[in-house]
Amino acid sequence: MLKKLYKVLKNIVLSPFVFSDYQDFKQLDKEPRFKLEIKDFYPQVFDKTVTTGFDRHYVYHTAWAARKVREIAPNVHIDIASSLYFPSIVSAFVPVEFYDYRPAPLTLSNLTTQHADLTNLHFASNSIRSLSCLHTIEHIGLGRYGDPIDPNGDKKACAELSRVLAPEGSLLFVTPIGKEAVIQFNAHRIYTYDLVKQLFPDLELKEFSFVPEKGVDGIHENANPSEINNETYACGCFWFVKPKTT
Repeated sequence: MLKKLYKVLKNIVLSPFVFSDYQDFKQLDKEPRFKLEIKDFYPQVFDKTVTTGFDRHYVYHTAWAARKVREIAPNVHIDIASSLYFPSIVSAFVPVEFYDYRPAPLTLSNLTTQHADLTNLHFASNSIRSLSCLHTIEHIGLGRYGDPIDPNGDKKACAELSRVLAPEGSLLFVTPIGKEAVIQFNAHRIYTYDLVKQLFPDLELKEFSFVPEKGVDGIHENANPSEINNETYACGCFWFVKPKTT
C-alpha cells in the first residue's frame, strides 16, 4: 500500500517535468504501437546526464574480484554474502556456492545458494581453496541485516574465514577503508589498512588494490598503502593467501 501511494505521489510531483517530452512523443508517434496514457506515467527526471553514473565501490570491486577468480581458476568458488551480482556473473565460468545470513532465492546454472553464519561457518578447517567475502565484514555485528549485535562480530567472522581457508588457498576480501577507523552506525565500519591486516594474522597479503572514493580513476592495482592516507571512504581490495603451514 505504501509503495503504491509513493508511486502516485511521485507521479504527481514529477509528471510536469516530463510532460513536454510526453507531448512531443505523442505528436511524433504517427503509428502508435503501444498504449500511451497519462495514467501510466512513471516519470524519471534525473537520468539526463552527460555520463552514466554508477556506484564506484560496487562496480569496481566486483569487477576486480571476478578477474581474480578467473586468474585463480578454481574447480569451485565459495562466496560468503557478497553482492549477488558477483556470484551470479562468476558462475558463468566457474561453479559457485553462495552463502548468506539471509539466503537468496536465486536460480542459475552453476550456482547454489544456502544459509551461513559468518561468525560460525559450517565448513571444515583448511577446506576451501577459493573463497571470497566482498563488502560484507563491515556490517557484521551491527544488526543491520538482523544479525546479533556484537562489537567483535567482524573479528570473529575474519577468524572463521582464515580457519576454513585451505593452505595455499586464496581469500578475496573487500571492505571500506580510509585514513581513520570509523563506525557509521548502523550502516558499516570503515577500516584502516593496518586494521584489515590485523584481522588476518595467519594469512599473507598477495595483493592490495583500492578504488578511490572520488574522481575518475578506476582501481589502483598493487597500490601503496600510503595512498589511503587521503581517503575517507575508499574501497579496499585484498587478495590473501594462506601459507602451507600456519
